[in-house]
Amino acid sequence: MGEEAPISSTDKGVETQTYDDGTVDEYFTPRKLREDEIPGVINNFRVAAQNAIQAGFDGVEIHGAHGFLLEQFMKDSANDRTDQYGGSLENRCRFALEVVRAVSDGIGPDRVGFKLSPYTKYLDCFDSDPDSLGLYMAQQLNKCNILYLNVTEPEMIMVNGKLEIPHKLFPMRQAFKSTMLASMRSRV
Repeated sequence: MGEEAPISSTDKGVETQTYDDGTVDEYFTPRKLREDEIPGVINNFRVAAQNAIQAGFDGVEIHGAHGFLLEQFMKDSANDRTDQYGGSLENRCRFALEVVRAVSDGIGPDRVGFKLSPYTKYLDCFDSDPDSLGLYMAQQLNKCNILYLNVTEPEMIMVNGKLEIPHKLFPMRQAFKSTMLASMRSRV
């Protein structure tokens, strides 16, 4: 019985990860999601959210972070598409925003949160302009009237013996009018 390739914005593989303790993570080469498949995936997010509410959950957080599917579409290192879901910042964010709208239509925007990590690099997934990505998504998510935005802060770095954050979340905070959460990463 063969395994089906994971779906992605691209068919580029991820480099094998080797850790300090000698463990190795190897990854399957993904299959680029066809444009005609995207509406079905969006509907799967909506149905999953409705199932969560039916099961008694108060709401859902859409995970558009940490190298997973929605982030693969949003970040220019992982999105090499030439259709309406690739190229410009607006096109790269289209899929994530369509998911947010579908889930909001299915359960109500007051039950929807979104996890975003514009500054992180997971599984070769990063963006050349994370400030613009974060601000654009905050602006668009604000228009969707979702309950909250959960952002992974930029990684702290050591500068002249002090930990500093090279990017600031304040522009995103100004753009997103509802509740905004921030979680911090540090590596020293």
